[in-house]
Amino acid sequence: MVQRAPSPASPSLRLAEIMGAFSLATDLGTGIPFESMLRVALMAVRLGEAHGVRDDELVTTYYLPLLALTGCTAESRTSAEMLGDETDPRMVHDWTYTDMAKPREMMGFLFKHIGKGKPPLARAAYMAGMMAGGGKSLAELDRAHCEVAQRVARRLGFGAAVEQSIWHVYERWDGKGVPNHVQGEALTLPARILHLAMDVVYAYITAGPDAAVTMARHKAGTRYDPALVATFLKHAGSLLAGLEVESIWETTLRAEPGPQPGLGVDQLDTAVKAIADFADLKTPFMAGHSTAVAELAAAAGRRCGLPEADVVALRRAAFLHDVGRVGITAAIWTKPGGLTESEWERVRLYPYYTERVLARPKALAPLGALAALHRERLDSSGYHRGLPAGLLPAAARILAVADAYRSMIEARPYRPARTPEQAAGLIHEQVRAGCLDRDAARAVLAEAGHPVRAARIEGPGGLSDRELEVLRLLARGLPVAEIADTLAVSKKTLDNHIQHIYNKLGVSTRAAATFFAMENNLLD
Repeated sequence: MVQRAPSPASPSLRLAEIMGAFSLATDLGTGIPFESMLRVALMAVRLGEAHGVRDDELVTTYYLPLLALTGCTAESRTSAEMLGDETDPRMVHDWTYTDMAKPREMMGFLFKHIGKGKPPLARAAYMAGMMAGGGKSLAELDRAHCEVAQRVARRLGFGAAVEQSIWHVYERWDGKGVPNHVQGEALTLPARILHLAMDVVYAYITAGPDAAVTMARHKAGTRYDPALVATFLKHAGSLLAGLEVESIWETTLRAEPGPQPGLGVDQLDTAVKAIADFADLKTPFMAGHSTAVAELAAAAGRRCGLPEADVVALRRAAFLHDVGRVGITAAIWTKPGGLTESEWERVRLYPYYTERVLARPKALAPLGALAALHRERLDSSGYHRGLPAGLLPAAARILAVADAYRSMIEARPYRPARTPEQAAGLIHEQVRAGCLDRDAARAVLAEAGHPVRAARIEGPGGLSDRELEVLRLLARGLPVAEIADTLAVSKKTLDNHIQHIYNKLGVSTRAAATFFAMENNLLD
């Protein structure tokens, strides 16, 4: 079935839904099992209920896990340089089971992972620097994570209690955490619950309920609040069994305490912009990329005559199009030379990750489907699906050109930034090669400030190439719905094209337009 351009996400989208999607992105960015932080939120709120946490603190307890790792892209490049693949599940596993406050365990972790994948001398240099700094490099990474996550929370309208708890995400009950060595009951209660919930959920997912119980007992009084551990151990059977549900997404949404706020239109736009910035932070050369693509694509969409609802959807999808990038190690994105075949296979997955992160909230799923098409090409040479032109709606074609153009004029580790003129030339080459859509390219380049030649005229009337396509199908008697499907556009977009044709030809009926086409030999 031909895909149509999606309508904009519903303003009734719940805050918990978009934060749930955000948490799926942080799962990808940190290498923990998918849906982990949803499970942590569920465990945290149920543990809080069992412990008698106040209602206001319970709301913070629920949202903190969904926000806790939103700073994970803050120093991805540094993490990749220090530890190899920062999304490697094996590294995450070792990190979780290592007590970094114990020098012997910390050194074992570092000897195994520091400078992984680099030559021995380079690894030795990293290790020497780490030892000389007394672990300050790792502490600075955590501080950066906290600062970015705090700013995300502030942008999304979370209050001071959530922001304070974010600063305690990497702290410990015994005061040996980072970045400020806060300890005991000076730590917020939601943060203390998070520390325990994160680790027992991870242990449960990777090794089963016995491992989760052992983890809690082993770190009580060091990493975890012993009173919370006592509550967990008392209810461990039911708390862990509660993670075995058909849909962790639906169960976690139902568990949200408090008023369950929704998002208005402006709040939704703020949220998708925050996710865009989170994704672009993955590597320094991508800073601002998604926002630039969104503004350019929206302007080009209006120039192409898309209905305003489709323009809004296109802009939001463009903000979100690169969120799947966080699931690919920064070591690949920052590689100065060509990629190996296996590295390319990983890169080809990132549009798929984008779609999956956004698939759960029903209001965001159409945006995710559109965003995931930005690397597809009309000749089926794109990825990840290799779709043909007939399955690429107008909005996807515009998004593809906007992303390609902005990428060309931005520096990459393997090449300098191209000039706007060079980028425009390359876009024209890809149009001629059948990769990119001509009308989309004209609109994007015009909105980027390039002089664009008038559309090629195949007969009188000043019709563009797309308008000639529409006229030929009208003349053949096809129903409007069938024409829309054939051209992979929405009915509203097609209606706009038809009105433009009629206005240019000075007619008001299909019959008169068909007669014009025949008398000017436009049907072949």
